[in-house]
Parts: sequence; structure tokens; C-alpha cells
Amino acid sequence: MRPELSTTDDGVEYRDLNGNGRMDPYEDPRLDVESRVEDLLGRLSLQEKVGLMFQTVIEAGADGSVLEQPGNISKSPTSTVVLEKHLSHFNVHALDDPRMAARWSNALQALAERTPHGIPVTVSTDPRHAFIENVGVSFSAGAFSQWPEPLGLAALRDAEAVRRFADVARREYAAVGIRAALHPTLDLATEPRWARQAGTFGQDPDLVTELGVAYLKGFQGDSLGPGSVACTSKHFPGGGPQKDGEDAHFPYGREQVYPGGRFADHLKPFPPIIEAGTAGIMPYYGMPIDLEIDGETIEPIGFGYNKQVVTGLLREKLGYDGVVVTDWELVNDNHVGDQVLPARAWGVEHLDPHGRMELILEAGADQFGGEECVEILLDLVAQGRVTEARVDESARRILAVKFRLGLFDDPFVDEEAAARTVGRQDFRDEGYAAQARSVTVLCNDGGRLPLEQGLRIYAERVSPEAVVKHGKLVERPEDADVAVVRLTAPFDPRSDLFLESWFHQGSLDFPPGLLARLERIAAVCPLVVDVVLDRPAVVTPLLDIASAVVGSYGSSDDALLDAITGTIAPVGRLPFDLPRSMDQVRAHGEDVPGYDDPLLPFGYGLTI
Repeated sequence: MRPELSTTDDGVEYRDLNGNGRMDPYEDPRLDVESRVEDLLGRLSLQEKVGLMFQTVIEAGADGSVLEQPGNISKSPTSTVVLEKHLSHFNVHALDDPRMAARWSNALQALAERTPHGIPVTVSTDPRHAFIENVGVSFSAGAFSQWPEPLGLAALRDAEAVRRFADVARREYAAVGIRAALHPTLDLATEPRWARQAGTFGQDPDLVTELGVAYLKGFQGDSLGPGSVACTSKHFPGGGPQKDGEDAHFPYGREQVYPGGRFADHLKPFPPIIEAGTAGIMPYYGMPIDLEIDGETIEPIGFGYNKQVVTGLLREKLGYDGVVVTDWELVNDNHVGDQVLPARAWGVEHLDPHGRMELILEAGADQFGGEECVEILLDLVAQGRVTEARVDESARRILAVKFRLGLFDDPFVDEEAAARTVGRQDFRDEGYAAQARSVTVLCNDGGRLPLEQGLRIYAERVSPEAVVKHGKLVERPEDADVAVVRLTAPFDPRSDLFLESWFHQGSLDFPPGLLARLERIAAVCPLVVDVVLDRPAVVTPLLDIASAVVGSYGSSDDALLDAITGTIAPVGRLPFDLPRSMDQVRAHGEDVPGYDDPLLPFGYGLTI
């Protein structure tokens, strides 16, 4: 239930957020955003302004209550961070039942009403509409409609389809009170080993730009308003060219390199996304090595710490005056269970948390991602190392987004509407069709695809329920008319550091034992192989073994079978080049889009 509104003598309804019995300017829904921001900013204590500058992980109670103890990743009870630390931006993790998610959102907003000025909470999320479950990157869809990963949207080559997806996601987010998206990811997939390519729109800067702007407009609309979900576009100035493909979440992946001199390609999506009105921008963790911009050597420190990049390039040269949110945990190490993930203080590891925070603010960032250590910033102000005017500068930008989203006027959601909206059947149907259509046919020797209905099918890593919709499931290849095998792009498992086990890194070569076993299957029946291309696998040996090879980027077993039987025609085209070999990968410049002689090029895809 929404709390009752107050009414002025002349009939204006408003929320009396500070409980003083009158409508102050910041509570007046008729005033422009700038006037409301300035009025509120002048009323806030330093502690309240500092609280605006932190965005940390929050977890919801399964019954729709706020969690009043530390969670799996969240560090503090909800009331502690809201009422004592004055945080009002939270990155939500697991959400299950939509009605309970909406109930939790309303409980969180009701808690926020108890703060001195009733500043509403902004709830953000990483992507949660596809398949990859990685608490550092994205969540599988659960109750939400399920679509391909962004790579699969890119394989469709359809900006309007991307905008449509984003509009559906916007409606599902807003229904449960999520009003901020920590995406789109505009990084170029130029380094085949990099673990985060599934969340990108591929290697081509023009396609990434076109689809990124369409995605932004689907979430935000043509301008940020009460119906919008505010986007934080990332990772500035392009997070793809990681040295040897190692991810910058981890100390061994801290270096970002440009051996091909292609920095401009990676920067290209950002000016249009700024022009389109992105509410936020997030710099990446990586530290640039031997990078020059307009003849100026860039200091080799993480982008979030880098004043030349955040202030010089983003704010001054590109003219961006919106919110800059750091990537997660640049200040403090993160200890979860018996594992640790060191602070991503790349190039400034020698600084203590105070020094790191001071440098981030000097660089030009507004908000600390994944942190709740308000005491450090308060201490920096007390020591005279950070001025209150500098705090005001960031608080002003952050408050403006809240006002534009309409959160001060009505942050509450309808539980029944959430239950009707999230996972709506037409949304699910659109997502399912996109899953099937995005499948990319890489080879089809002898026209094996589309598979006929009613065949005897031997299957591996495909659910029996999906198979029997199209044919008869058999237990041995020798008894089959065709074998269908799903593979994941290869990776080297790692699990020392927190989050590491979720990231697919290392070699893209299929192991020899697997290939030998596939050869045995292909010797007794035609073989169709699907490779889940969260990274550009070296599929060279598969083309010699299988009768047909397809690539997918987030497709259920049912959607895959519908694609390879032609029930829903697969029209996907590669969003990146597929390399011939790991030797070719190792010899390739991490920042260079594509190869001179790929096995299969960007844009390749057969029809069946």
C-alpha cells in the first residue's frame, strides 16, 4: 500500500518527506528538477550527502521483508545502511517471486521514509534477463522473461529488436521497483579469451554503438523520466582489450593494452551514448599500459582513479556531466567466506583506503560502487583532504537522477501489477523467439539442417523433454538417425579468488579427449554440435567432425531444437570473428577488432 499523500491548501498533493507539515520546495512536484535539487541539497547534513555517494549490494528477504542481518554478500543489516549510514542506492542480487520482490521494494522505500529528509532509494541491478549466473556480472532470468545474452541480441543484427527487448526489461524492472540498470556494456569483444564478452554486443564498434543506443533508449526512453530505468553505461573508455584476455576483476588481469593502436575503436560507442542521455557511466577496473590520447601519455593506474580519463577525457573533452559510478570495490578488499577478492586498486595498491578514495574523487567520480564505508569519506572531509563543496558537486548530480525518475513523488510499486507484469507470457514468447532466431549456423554439410521431425535422436547436454517434442530419444548413437550434442566454449576452471570460479578464462581449445569421443559418435551417425559461444571458441576441429555446427549465445534446449529443426528459423550472424587456432589468438593484438584471416568472419551465418 502506498502511504497517503499530503495536500496543500490550494489542492497540491505531495509527500511530506521531512514530516514538517508543509510542502517544501524539494517536495513540490510542480517545480523543475534543478530547483528541487538545490533546495534539498541546502537542507542535507554532511552525513546525508556522503551517504548518497555510495552504492552497495543489498539482498532481499524471501518473504518480501528487508534483510536485517548480513547476507551472502551484503555486509550490513538493511536498517544500518539506510538509517545510520544514509545510503540510498543499492545493487540488488537474488529476486525470486515478483510479488515478494515488489513487497520488499516497498518495505525498503518505507524504511527510507524514516530518514531525516525521506530520500527515496534507487535500486539497481546487473543484467537479469538471460542465462549466465555470475554474481559479479549478471543473473539468470528466473521469474523474468528470458532472452539471449547481449551477444545473441547482436547476432540478430536488429536495433529495433534490441530496443524492444530493453523496453520489456524496463517494464519488468520497474514493476518490482528496480529503477537503475548497471548496463549496457559497450566494451568491444576484440580479445577472444576475455571472460565478459557474452555481455557485449560483439567486436564491431559501429554495431556496438547502434545497438547500445537502441538499448539505452528502450530503458530510458528519449529522455529520463518517471517511466524510465536509468542506465549506467560501461565500461569507460572501453573495457575489452585485456592483456592476454585476463579479466581485470583479478590482480593478474589488471593490465589493459593497445598493441594495435586501436583505442579510438573502443571509445567510439561512448560519445553517442552520452548524446542519447545515459544517466550514468562506469569506468572499468583496468589500468592502461603505454596508452597515449592526443599525444598525452596516460598514467598506468585503474581507469576509476584516472583523472586524465574521467575528468580530462570524459567530462572535459566529451562534455559528460552526469553521474560517474566506479566499478565495484576499488577501496576495500572483499572477504566472502574463506575467499578474498583484493580491492581493484590497480596501479595504486600502495595507497590505503583513505588515499584510494581521495584519488577517486580527484579523478572525477561521484559514487563508490560496492562500498558502504561512509566513515572514510567523512574522515577525509574532517581532515580537509576533501571539501564539502566537492561532496556537493557529486550529490547534486546524484539527486538530479532521483528527481528525474520521479522517485521523490512516488517510489512505491503495486504488488499485483508486479505479479502480472514480470514474466508475462507475451514477453516470454518474444524472448524465446529471440533465443531461437539468434542461433547461428556455422556449417551444414550436405544440408543436414533443418532436422526432420520424428527422427531417432541421441542427445548429450540436451534435456529429454526438449528432444521428445521433435523425435524419439535413444540411448546409443548406434541406434540414432542423428546425434545432437551441446558444448560450452572451453575455459580453464579457476577457484582461488572470490568470483573467479564464475569467470570463463584461459584456452579456447577443446580438449583432445572430447574431440575423440565426438569422432566416435560421428562415425556411427550424423552429428550436430551446438557451441555456446560466451567466448569465440576454436571450432576448427568440430568442422571436420560434425555434419553441422551451430553457435548459440543464450538459448534454452527447447529454443535450440526449434532452431535446428527449422520450427523457428535461425538467422543469427556471428558478432565476432572465430579464430582458427589458439596460436592465432595469442599472436593477435588484444585491441584489434577481428583477424586478417579468421576461420569464420564477423557477420557470417548460414540459412537453412
